[in-house]
Amino acid sequence: MGSTNWRGFQISTTMGHTRARYFGPSNGGLIFNSPLDTGVFRIDHDQAFQQTTYMRYQRPHNGPWVGFTWRFDSGLVAGSVPDLASALALTADQQAAIGFYCGGQQATLSSPIASCSSSNYGATRLVIPAPGIFDPDHNPPRIAPRNIFDLGAGTDNLFHAERWRTTLKVTVMNLANTVALYNFLSTFSGTHFVAPRTVQVALGIAF
Repeated sequence: MGSTNWRGFQISTTMGHTRARYFGPSNGGLIFNSPLDTGVFRIDHDQAFQQTTYMRYQRPHNGPWVGFTWRFDSGLVAGSVPDLASALALTADQQAAIGFYCGGQQATLSSPIASCSSSNYGATRLVIPAPGIFDPDHNPPRIAPRNIFDLGAGTDNLFHAERWRTTLKVTVMNLANTVALYNFLSTFSGTHFVAPRTVQVALGIAF
């Protein structure tokens, strides 16, 4: 969905909703965590909502432009951490990856959390269901929601040439340098972090 050009300003957005429910039992195929639950559960590309909004301003028509991108993800299913016991069973690296904490203690690579008697526990990059409300279909653990912002600027004709055009673009991805997870212990793809702040410069020739 996008707008028309209004005085050099344009905006477009895309939205998505993914329901990925599995109904067992399974016959054949690759089964890594057998035996599978015969009830309904969500697999790790289920996500309630995601959207990408892009705003661009260019004035005059062939002048320099500025673009801003806002990406929001409500969080994929992360079925490996349904409760406190599962979080305590993780390795130090895995606890640090999700930002696991108990009371005032934060898990690190050199200091994992082996036990937790506090009711104030959780993870900064993953939502662990509260005791008694975990449901593999209706309330599974998920990656924490995140907002990612990108900023770009450039020109489609740097030297104002007629025939050969030189393009230049500078993009800052993950402008706020947000530390977040894409997924965690996914069956097929493992664990991935959102890339840190990155600056890209692209120079091109169009003819």
